[in-house]
Amino acid sequence: MTRVYTCILCPNSCEITVDYEGKIVRSTQGNKCDKGKEYVTQELTDPKRTVTSSVEVIGGDRPLASVRLTAPISRDQIFPLMEQLQKLTLEAPVEPGQVVMSKVFGTDADLIATSRVVKK
Repeated sequence: MTRVYTCILCPNSCEITVDYEGKIVRSTQGNKCDKGKEYVTQELTDPKRTVTSSVEVIGGDRPLASVRLTAPISRDQIFPLMEQLQKLTLEAPVEPGQVVMSKVFGTDADLIATSRVVKK
């Protein structure tokens, strides 16, 4: 099969045509660097994404704190993570860099706060 990707790993934004069968990359065309081949291979075999969101805060000067993952997780883990975030509440104060969840789904990704919420 053939598919076209736009690489997002560097400013070149190469349009890469990949010839593949299942999860095996046979060839790539259009990538100006090796990062492009790595990108399309990952997209075909185990696509990963970072997540940014917000969680509820109790007793703070704001009702929500922004959060993000420190590393990408598999794309199929995003919706289960979002379900967990909907149920999660933090207690003020919240500080940027504070670990909200460690080792999300057994990965090296931590969920950290990216905003400050002061206690009322």
